Amino acid sequence: MTHLNSAVKLLDRAAEKFNDKIAISDEWSEISFSELQRKGKAVGTALAKTTPQGYMPAPVMVYLKKSISCLVCFMGAMYSANPYVPTAYDMPANRIQKIVDSLQGRGHIITDAQGMETLKTMNIPESMSIHIYEEIVETETDGELIEKTLNSVIDTDPIYIMFTSGSTGAPKGVTVPHRGVIDYAIWVAKTFNINENSILGNQAPFYFDNSIFDIYSCLLTGAKMVIIPETLFMFPVKLPEFVRDNDITTIFWVPTVMINVANSGVLSEIELPKLKNVVFCGEVMPNTQLNIWRKAQPQCTYANLYGPTEISDVCTYYIVDRPFKDSDSLPIGKACENMRIIILNEKNEIAKTNEQGEICVIGTGVSLGYWNNPEITQKAFIQNPVNPYYEERIYRTGDLAYVNDEGLIIYLGRMDNQVKVKGNRIELGEIENAAMCVGGVKGACAVFDEKNQKIVLFIESCEAFRLRKLNLELKKYIPNYMLPGDLVVMEKFPHTANDKIDRVTLKKSLG
Repeated sequence: MTHLNSAVKLLDRAAEKFNDKIAISDEWSEISFSELQRKGKAVGTALAKTTPQGYMPAPVMVYLKKSISCLVCFMGAMYSANPYVPTAYDMPANRIQKIVDSLQGRGHIITDAQGMETLKTMNIPESMSIHIYEEIVETETDGELIEKTLNSVIDTDPIYIMFTSGSTGAPKGVTVPHRGVIDYAIWVAKTFNINENSILGNQAPFYFDNSIFDIYSCLLTGAKMVIIPETLFMFPVKLPEFVRDNDITTIFWVPTVMINVANSGVLSEIELPKLKNVVFCGEVMPNTQLNIWRKAQPQCTYANLYGPTEISDVCTYYIVDRPFKDSDSLPIGKACENMRIIILNEKNEIAKTNEQGEICVIGTGVSLGYWNNPEITQKAFIQNPVNPYYEERIYRTGDLAYVNDEGLIIYLGRMDNQVKVKGNRIELGEIENAAMCVGGVKGACAVFDEKNQKIVLFIESCEAFRLRKLNLELKKYIPNYMLPGDLVVMEKFPHTANDKIDRVTLKKSLG
């Protein structure tokens, strides 16, 4: 696979080998590998013909509802030697505007009639080409142009630009190379035995990097990807039934979805004989709900993955090979292939065993930086401070961790999620883990109230809780100085579009 210069060549191989085999299905239709290739090349031809000449690529923003059409556009962008920029209708209009502004008038937008109505209310530069999907997909393919354009790609060119939240309020465009995605797909297929008989149940939005797991392992192996209807995630009790009825063998979901399914009680009432892999990433997975899954579906391999958007999805993994107590820390494990993890302490030295430090990542999966943002890029992507011998670029994640006696990485939380209260350094994630050990608590989120200098614990529960009673339980797991100073009980937390707990909204609610 090392000679592949573009990830779209995985589709070319799949189309040749598997032809009319179904590649992707959504709630409206399905598409074969050969048809995905044909439509992708049609879109690629139209894009290549309208891309400004020059060395730099022209980003292709895809503004459609989550569907097969999005995947066609992603393939088309790659066939035209341009990176795709995934967005969706459920993104706020002001965020879409900020993404357009970040692209600085260069590139393309692919949308449909519904999306066009929203775009008309925005400031879209005239220099950006807007294409209607239903029209562009009917373009007559120019095979010679596609071949010439595709051959111009090198594997360090960007495959996509994925926008993530920035501390300033402006989203940052993480720019990931083809090589990182190709290496990642190979690792996924090998680690989880993904093959042409596998069926992956996609949960992640396409603008969330977890979707890379599903998309490219399918293109590599000939597996099928089933796009699970987004409305189903509002009814977690129905999800296992969908997994069963669609013979899904692998799921890669955020922990919030897995928690909701576990808490619904449905897992003990349904058999999922075809399900082989249950993989999760994006948040800390509580052991309480993980144990519910493992007990109900013991035939599965369970894996805890870790990686920020600035990596081609993930950089570490841990295959859960034993039961964990509710209060135990679930490791994020060890580095994936072609990746290396170093933990740097406050002196920029390699942290010793059991010494906490910042997770730093090296390898082919590290992104190229932030699109059109060299200043922030230079702060996050730096020369490896422990390597004085040659240039070696690392990404500083801002996440805290340590390596335990077994050589496994234990995640502690965000550096900016660490607070000081009365001189004590506190990791908010520890409080959340402790809260999840208390009966009746279905979700936990700790935030620091700067105004009143106290920790506020939000819990998700249908039961009545009082702070004093809860703290008596929490004392079993954490010292007194870590106990929350206030408690908010909710039936259901707000969630982001990625199905993570919306911490920003919770903190704003404090006033």
